[in-house]
Amino acid sequence: MLDVRRLRLLRDLARLGTIAAVAQAHAYTPSAVSQQLTVLEREAGVPLLTRTGRRVALTAAATALVRHADEVLAALERADAALAAARTAVSGVLRVGAYPSAARTLLPAALVALARDHPALDLEVTELDPVAVPDALRERRLDLALVHDYDVVPAEPDRTLDVEPLLAETVYLAVPGDDRSAPPVPPGRSVPPGRSVPPGGSAPQADPLAATRDAGWIVGTAGTLCHTVALHACRAAGFGPRIRHHADDFGTVLALVAAGQGVSLVPRLAAGQPPAGVRLIPLALRRRTWMAYRRGGAAHPAVAAGAAAIRSAAEPYRIDG
Repeated sequence: MLDVRRLRLLRDLARLGTIAAVAQAHAYTPSAVSQQLTVLEREAGVPLLTRTGRRVALTAAATALVRHADEVLAALERADAALAAARTAVSGVLRVGAYPSAARTLLPAALVALARDHPALDLEVTELDPVAVPDALRERRLDLALVHDYDVVPAEPDRTLDVEPLLAETVYLAVPGDDRSAPPVPPGRSVPPGRSVPPGGSAPQADPLAATRDAGWIVGTAGTLCHTVALHACRAAGFGPRIRHHADDFGTVLALVAAGQGVSLVPRLAAGQPPAGVRLIPLALRRRTWMAYRRGGAAHPAVAAGAAAIRSAAEPYRIDG
């Protein structure tokens, strides 16, 4: 009989590429991981790894076994969910992860509702970048998480996770402006494409991005999704952005825009309270938020309760399109 814990190590080796990375993910030593994989090979009765010096690669049999491991682990999640559902109350620990703007806008109301409706549920929140979410879920450091992508840069599917679409938000072009009467962007309000907030009687812009061809840009750190999206959006408008500043916190981004340091892209969840001196011009671009959890874990009572509370908290922010 194959050991589930060793199957998990093999699956993570397929994903991470090196025994050292697997050891780090599980807080093991590399020699301990190697020993467990050697035992798994004996259990399987066929070679699973080819070794060249310190490098290892999966055999065809190991690759097939990894696909079955994903199914086995998903079945165990469903079994755990069924056992939890047999209990009289939703209890235990629910570990929720979210990117910063969602943690600030969506999670507080969801946490209040969960504490009220499920007092036996112990809630833990971690703020983290979406790129770190899949590993955190697989390693059971999280049970439920909010991740995002953009319609122009869709995320690749992950066969070890299940995702559920939550909301799509307008992405704004934030530009320096002198209108200090601009109100916050309210939840649930869509502004007609090509109009700024507030309109102020100005004529709609057919292509707001094209007008920033000669402007300085404020973008995320190279390698982040926000950086990639800014490059993609500008190139689609026919130019490469002249990057002046790098900032990953949208509060910093908006402060730099207000100071006349450049223009930037800001999604609505991060633009609710723009500082004076910032105009927000809605674009056709959308940022999409998803709820993610381990495959097979959706029916777990704690996960289901958390997902329901987050759906309710997100309702005011939903837009058409």
